[in-house]
Amino acid sequence: MSNQNNLDGIAVAEKARLITPDDTPAIVRAKKALNVLDVTQGLADLEGTAARVSVDNKRMINCRSDLNQLVPMKYDWAWQKYLDGCANHWMPQEVNMTADVTLWKSADGLTEDERRIVMRNLGFFATADSLVANNLVLAVYRLITNPECRQYILRQAFEEAIHTHAYQYCIESLGMDEGEIFNMYQEVPTVAKKTAWGLRYTWAISDPKFNTGTTANDKELLRNLIAYYCVMEGIFFYCGFTQILSMGRRNKMNGVAEQFQYILRDESMHLNFGIDVINQIKIENPHLWDDALKEEATQMILQGTQLEIEYARDTMPRGVLGMNADMMESYLKFIANRRLSQIGLKEEYPHTDNPFPWMSEIMDLNKEKNFFETRVMEYQSGGALSWD
Repeated sequence: MSNQNNLDGIAVAEKARLITPDDTPAIVRAKKALNVLDVTQGLADLEGTAARVSVDNKRMINCRSDLNQLVPMKYDWAWQKYLDGCANHWMPQEVNMTADVTLWKSADGLTEDERRIVMRNLGFFATADSLVANNLVLAVYRLITNPECRQYILRQAFEEAIHTHAYQYCIESLGMDEGEIFNMYQEVPTVAKKTAWGLRYTWAISDPKFNTGTTANDKELLRNLIAYYCVMEGIFFYCGFTQILSMGRRNKMNGVAEQFQYILRDESMHLNFGIDVINQIKIENPHLWDDALKEEATQMILQGTQLEIEYARDTMPRGVLGMNADMMESYLKFIANRRLSQIGLKEEYPHTDNPFPWMSEIMDLNKEKNFFETRVMEYQSGGALSWD
């Protein structure tokens, strides 16, 4: 567009602001206020520069180019995850809970051990996804300085809200004691420990005055990302998901299990996004990933694994649903090795195999999945899962 056309457009716009006899006093005040609007001050608030954004200027953290310019994109994988998340949209009320309610209310529908599993997991997840969402909205979004990654973080935060909605939908449909379920994160030790462990990595960066830009603070953000993506979403969710999905494979609590499958698919994408962000920060800031932080990250993953093993033994004191606590411990160690290797750390549990290979099939987002003895096609927005 030519400079003359720009000037002509500006002149026409300013003419529209002239005060007319028909203007009310309120409209006159509004037009006068706009006449003294300082445009430069508004642009400064965007934390950007006047120059057009170059791909080379984009960075995961501490970037000073305009954060509101989505293109040109540097991290195409982040945008693709955003698109995939939108395509996988679902809502809890689309899932029929009638059979679950009947089974739950039946005196001999579930064993006491199976009921314990359902209640413990709804109790943990009902607050865990809220913690993750709070961490994203109040801290991570502000500190990640890449617009395409921010776009996905917004999508992830919405999905965490959907997950919390899903747990509430299950709890309400089954007629559970909401006070008991929602207070498990305070009253049940194995649930409380996981919650407390996650919160300790949120305190510093959730302070509105916290900013990256120093080595110490950049490391603090990296710790948070490892805690929430590698441990909270990458380890703490896996015992519960395996238990509930195993229940669904036995044609029990199918509505709850169907929602957990949707949630697992979302969380798998969250995890992969978080791993990519962590590794990109390491690439762009290699001085952060020193021996001390590597050791700390290893300890974080091992501590998270131990807490989840203890949670597994609490929720599953006896064999149930074709699994037992020893099998779950092996599975969690297998998962921990994956998390360690995904961020470039040494595996710490040798000779560990996956005792639940069917979980890998469920987490494969690009394949048809055998689930509940039927075929589940990949979910797309506009309807529920297609079963044949």
